[in-house]
Amino acid sequence: MSRQKLIRFAANALATNVLEVGKPLYETIKGKWNESYFLNNNPIVLELACGKGEYTVGLAQVFPDKNFIGIDVKGDRLAIGSQQAVDLGLKNVAFLRTNVEFLQNFFEAGEVAEIWITFPDPFNIKKSLRRRLTHPHFLEKYVSVIKKDGLLHLKTDNRELFDFTL
Repeated sequence: MSRQKLIRFAANALATNVLEVGKPLYETIKGKWNESYFLNNNPIVLELACGKGEYTVGLAQVFPDKNFIGIDVKGDRLAIGSQQAVDLGLKNVAFLRTNVEFLQNFFEAGEVAEIWITFPDPFNIKKSLRRRLTHPHFLEKYVSVIKKDGLLHLKTDNRELFDFTL
């Protein structure tokens, strides 16, 4: 493991805007994001597979009346967005280190107002189609946490993924 990754993992351990295994809120946050973390009643917006969190942070700057949670399994990537949010003084941003597979472990039914999927891996190989974040397997998970009138946003430049999603 690179020295840079170790530094970023250490930063995540100290960051109050990163929820990951070993932190108290990680196990108890389900259904309590607004009351336990954000301390407001603003709508919750997720960015799935957020990578370094640039889009999450950008949305949080543009929409201060919404709470944004960037989700990714790669902790070294999340550390970058986490630090950027801190540097900008953003209180409406959090990062959750988990696999999208486990979304239901962290959000109650109807707790989420919007979901963003921005330029996801299209997984063009037939045997990998189930890994697409717009596969029906994942869509069922999103339906279970999003409000009835919630929105799902997809940004892609891959025509095959777009057609598959439709």
